[in-house]
Amino acid sequence: MSTQLPQLFGLAVRQQRERLGWSQERLAESADLNRSYVGELERGQAVPSLITLDKLARALGQSPSNLLAQTERLSQQRLISGLRLTAIAC
Repeated sequence: MSTQLPQLFGLAVRQQRERLGWSQERLAESADLNRSYVGELERGQAVPSLITLDKLARALGQSPSNLLAQTERLSQQRLISGLRLTAIAC
């Protein structure tokens, strides 16, 4: 999972941002981050610090642990999907 962690975290951020109907620019402003950096995070091209995790989570109206839990759920969903595909291929 560790190699996919940045991509899954970015997906979790994007899902939560879209749930609020926010643009990347609005999230960036609310989290006091650069818009292009938010885009890099969402694409899994950047790994956030703990301070950035906190800023993003608070801007999205949740705790950092909730945002990480969403990332973990996405990881589990991917694992289950991969197992299903493996079972079908066998």
